[in-house]
Amino acid sequence: MTQDSGNPDLVAMNADVQRRWDANADWWDAQVGEGNAFQRVLIGPSTERLLALKPGERVLDIACGNGNFSRRMAELDAQVTAFDFSPRFIARARARTTAHADRIQYLVLDATDEAALLALGRRQYNAAVCTMAFMDMTTIEPLLSALRELLVPGGRLVFSVLHPCFNNAHGTKLALEEEDREGELVETLYVKIHRYISATQAKGVGIAGQPAPQVYFHRPLSLLYSACFKAGFVLDGIEEPVFGPEDTAGHPLGWANFKEVPPVLVSRMRFLQA
Repeated sequence: MTQDSGNPDLVAMNADVQRRWDANADWWDAQVGEGNAFQRVLIGPSTERLLALKPGERVLDIACGNGNFSRRMAELDAQVTAFDFSPRFIARARARTTAHADRIQYLVLDATDEAALLALGRRQYNAAVCTMAFMDMTTIEPLLSALRELLVPGGRLVFSVLHPCFNNAHGTKLALEEEDREGELVETLYVKIHRYISATQAKGVGIAGQPAPQVYFHRPLSLLYSACFKAGFVLDGIEEPVFGPEDTAGHPLGWANFKEVPPVLVSRMRFLQA
């Protein structure tokens, strides 16, 4: 049951999203394991810097998937409550967790269900993390509203998303030009975006070959951050990580070959109690 349980279209959409992730969970876990290149090179380092965990802190891992970042936080001596609405993903997370298992509690829980989130305990958490999942959620307002109650004053939320400006469902990656730079032929890569400001939803593939396409919910920066501000958060940290010169992609249009265009956005929001 979601915050918007009175909206049958939203309820049906949320159920469809959940079915798709359950169908993908085992395959996705086998592909990603303890983190693919996006996680290891881009998302993980930026998230750790912005999160700045202190030993013993209590952290929520929202939409934790197979739990790879939950395990990393437990390794850093955090006490982690991790949840996902896919029972298959939670089963994979538990199976993978051998070290520091006493520091992680895995739950099946829907991040759009505000009442269920509040049952986790008011003012119990120093921080929350949501890794690459806001764009998979039918709605983010119930989660943000609940976090206002779950976090201690000054608590922080670090989330990562596909960069809304450069990596959304309405974009195309192109290799259009070859330039002779002083005797060296250099291929120029472009990202073309034909739609940005409207909130949209579209089916897509996160990793080639996954069993079921997922549903992407694109939100422009203004909508994404405004939802956070309305819930009482302020933005006090942001990173737009890119792949380094040593990183390469097997596909010519793989993101590792785009050195000046960030494919992900990582933000830190801080809750300031009125």
